[in-house]
Amino acid sequence: MARRWLLAWLLAAVAFGGASLITPLYLVELGGNAFDLGILFATSSFVGVPGALVFGSLADRTGKRRVFVLAAIAITVVTMLAMPALESRRLVILVHALLWLGFAAATPVLTLLVVTGEPEHEWSSLIARLNKFQGSGWALGLFVGFLVVTAGGAFVDTITAQRIFFLVCAASAGLGLLLAARTLPPDPAPGEEPSVRRLRRRARSAVSFNIRGAAFPFTTGRFDPRKLHPRRFADRFSQQLAVYFAAVLLAFTGFGAFFAPLPAYLGEVGYGSSEIFALYLVLNVGAAAFYGHVASLVRAHGVVPTHIGGLALRGVAFPVIAAVGVVVGGTALGLGLAAAVFVVIGLSWAVIAVTAATLVTTLAPGIIRGEALGVYGALVAVGGGIGGLLGGWLASLGFAVTFVTAGLLVGIGAGVVATLHRQSAIRASPDQTAAPEKL
Repeated sequence: MARRWLLAWLLAAVAFGGASLITPLYLVELGGNAFDLGILFATSSFVGVPGALVFGSLADRTGKRRVFVLAAIAITVVTMLAMPALESRRLVILVHALLWLGFAAATPVLTLLVVTGEPEHEWSSLIARLNKFQGSGWALGLFVGFLVVTAGGAFVDTITAQRIFFLVCAASAGLGLLLAARTLPPDPAPGEEPSVRRLRRRARSAVSFNIRGAAFPFTTGRFDPRKLHPRRFADRFSQQLAVYFAAVLLAFTGFGAFFAPLPAYLGEVGYGSSEIFALYLVLNVGAAAFYGHVASLVRAHGVVPTHIGGLALRGVAFPVIAAVGVVVGGTALGLGLAAAVFVVIGLSWAVIAVTAATLVTTLAPGIIRGEALGVYGALVAVGGGIGGLLGGWLASLGFAVTFVTAGLLVGIGAGVVATLHRQSAIRASPDQTAAPEKL
């Protein structure tokens, strides 16, 4: 079935992808430090769970879909228009949180929208198509950001070029809003579709992980935070799955601790906005290009060793970035070395994302697989938020301390996953490997 509204969401995703990096850079230009970036990163992670929960529930109860998607895109337009006028760091953080609240609110509704009225055996491919459009828009936003800040930097100062790019993001989201208003399907009348609760449960079981970007992978679906209570873990999940969830929390805390202060660090060692956009772009392109190759690694080595390898690679790469900055700084050689390490970090994300999907679906019994995916998403967001706060605080002690700590957290997470390999051999055949679509 043709879905022209997917193009509308791609245009909105251009704004999300661009905002994911331009907002931290803008905050730094306003005098923000690494601690401010930690708050910025943490709030964007933490708003995901309540946003998806509250607005997903409202969509269920009212049967409305269009209004929530249109509202999310409209919020994107408003926040991108407002951001260039803000000179208060606190207001930038607040408006940034509002942007990601809208994104989180739209995510579960879009998942329902894409599968409603379609045969169940096609849901996985339809959701993958949604993720592909969203991921393509995200990467395009980074690419356009690189072009705008590079070209603008030749004529205006850095902060003006950044403000221009906010307006470009607003224009893209505005076009998406107009297209969505024309192409989104009407809401079904009462009784015209199966139980929304059943539809949501089965769709969530079919979904591959929704990945924003290799440097900002903190997205949640519909999830009740009460399910994170330790007693529910004991009652609902096996020991192996609980152990893996502990590793997820550790690893994503490390990810957040690294990525939250990273823009401030890159600026401190001498890179401008255009160079930073280029580094983030090669990171995301590296991840996208490698998704399709992970299944071969799983076939050759098994899912758990492959997952451990991805975590270990990323854990080592984090402090290497600090070493590159210390040794060669913001020179051309330093930029080339940093780009190479960023590619490695992107490749490691492709391995982690794909094998994490496989591990959760393998370790969770089919009857609670949707719930397990929801817990995974919530732990990703919580870990990212905690890591953002931790990274912002540790940066006051030095970026080398921050990045080494982040790498250690990821390494410890890899060690926890290694206990699963010792306990039992978990294998995945090629058709069990839940790979996200390439961008």
